[in-house]
Amino acid sequence: MKLEISKTKNLYFALSSAFIGIGIIAMIISQITLGAPLRLGLDFTGGTLVQLRFTPKAPDPTKVRQVVDKLGITNIQQIGDQSIALRTKTLTQAERTKLIADVKAGLGQAEIERVESVGPTLGQELLTNGLLAIFISLIGILGYLAIRFQFDYAICAAIALIHDVLVTLGVFSILGLVFKIETDTLFVVAMLTIIGFSVQDTVVVYDRIRENLKFISRKRPFSEIVDDSVNQTMARSINTTVTALLVLLPLCLFGGENIRYFALALILGFISGTYSSIFNASALLIWWRERQAATPTKAPKTAKGT
Repeated sequence: MKLEISKTKNLYFALSSAFIGIGIIAMIISQITLGAPLRLGLDFTGGTLVQLRFTPKAPDPTKVRQVVDKLGITNIQQIGDQSIALRTKTLTQAERTKLIADVKAGLGQAEIERVESVGPTLGQELLTNGLLAIFISLIGILGYLAIRFQFDYAICAAIALIHDVLVTLGVFSILGLVFKIETDTLFVVAMLTIIGFSVQDTVVVYDRIRENLKFISRKRPFSEIVDDSVNQTMARSINTTVTALLVLLPLCLFGGENIRYFALALILGFISGTYSSIFNASALLIWWRERQAATPTKAPKTAKGT
């Protein structure tokens, strides 16, 4: 079965717009209710981490959740078979001592492995640096594509990249509102990884389009050449994504809480990146070239009397 991107591009644009629109609505609601587009974790807002070691093994996660929920703690990470890390707001020494005593009373005796605090200033700095890293990576990729291909290729690829970022942000905004899932510095790492993966997939498609433009008769419409290029590279893009998902799915299902959501972000971004590389990036390029071809060029002015 041959995909005809040129004939169904409006459908792909509509699907992407719907997903992005839902995500933006969720981010607006999150901004109003939580003060940020996503539910930010303690890495960004500041807080205290308490890690406890139980003997011979940590209690059942369900029991841990029941106890710590009563104490107002929502961020829990099980580390190995014996340790549990709890993240909460910034605590004084007295509040920290009371928290540890309450946890021990509800879960049994445990040793304190570590206690760390992140101030709100450092958390804000981490958030700012993370957003700056994402912005710089997008600008760098735009410049690279403009040099390697043409400027319209770079613009279309950048729009596809922004699509992948917005889809992932939208899903995590919904998860933060519904399931109180927080984002931390690992989420920034996931976003940078998604950007790199997505642009690499797009470059493969654009490379094939450029090669086909060189070696296939230029009498063929540009849209047909793009359709052929997408079909020639689609199997490679899907196989690459499936291979990555085979690694990420076990991490998402069986990893610790932080690793689980890091893997989930990558899964969402990789699937979105494959979709946008196959459909959006190529469809946008077709739309742009058709728009340019339909724009009438101004006739040169002639001197009077000629």
